[in-house]
Amino acid sequence: MPEVPVSRYFHGLRIGNTVFNSLPIILAPMEDITDPPFRTLCKELGADWVYTEFISADGLIRDAVKSLHKLDIYPQERPVSIQLFGADTEAMLRAAKVAEQASPDFIDINFGCPVRKVASKGAGSGIMNDVPKMVHMTRRIVEAVGIPVTVKTRLGYDQQLKNIKDIAERLQDCGIAALAIHGRTRDQMYRGLADWTLIGEVKNNPRMHIPIIGNGDIADGKSAAHALDTYGVDGIMIGRAATGNPWIFREVKHYLNTGEQIQKPPLSEKLDICRRHVAMSVKWKGEKTGLFEMRRHYCQYFKEIPHFKPIRMRLVTADTLEKLEVILHEIETKFC
Repeated sequence: MPEVPVSRYFHGLRIGNTVFNSLPIILAPMEDITDPPFRTLCKELGADWVYTEFISADGLIRDAVKSLHKLDIYPQERPVSIQLFGADTEAMLRAAKVAEQASPDFIDINFGCPVRKVASKGAGSGIMNDVPKMVHMTRRIVEAVGIPVTVKTRLGYDQQLKNIKDIAERLQDCGIAALAIHGRTRDQMYRGLADWTLIGEVKNNPRMHIPIIGNGDIADGKSAAHALDTYGVDGIMIGRAATGNPWIFREVKHYLNTGEQIQKPPLSEKLDICRRHVAMSVKWKGEKTGLFEMRRHYCQYFKEIPHFKPIRMRLVTADTLEKLEVILHEIETKFC
């Protein structure tokens, strides 16, 4: 499908050798969601830039099968970031060099994951408690690889320490090529509303010259336009709202370009996209895992179906392609 230009908010953006001809709308990294099949669908439906799932530095340097598998990149996904997390600087350094061999467009450092098992070990947003280490790790990685390094982080560790303005300047001084900021602190997890005020202050800091990407609660074109008009960021990142909803990128771009809401895809198109998603997921992960990890997408794919809960329960428990197709065919017959 042809890309809808984001002309209203157009400005050229270059990161390394990658040129974005319009303001980029970006798929955020999400564990067990932003795999190659889903990234491919999002690209086809308007995403300008996609991220891998979180990849453990420790797993990568130990040749863990799951971590190595996450390095897979399809040609049609580009530009794509490989995102790494870890608490040990030397492990992150080695992992970045391994990731670079997979030929991503960017290496991204995850300083934003709030999950306890990650943050409690000083990785993800847990490192925001130790800014000198955060800066040291970033500088070492930037110096070690030959492709642009970016960072994704949060406003701060907690409500008492929202230090993103200082962190942004220090990370920029390390040589990062772009910074994505999620508008919550680590202790908020994903609760409450994202606060874009500090994101805007980072963007409008005259000392900052790298692209600033905003993330948090972008659910449609209207919320994206509000963020752009109010805070002036260089890119919009969409996370949870894209799950089971890859056409959100098409919708956001249409709204930004025209000021109008585009009609949701008909159920017949959603079924076609879902079937493609399932087929790619099973091909990449195998039938058991591929079907298991599709479960989180079904609710959004088919949420307009009345009294959906019984159907959803059947979808999430279908453990073979044959069983799943029977259910999808029933949906097609009854509701299309």
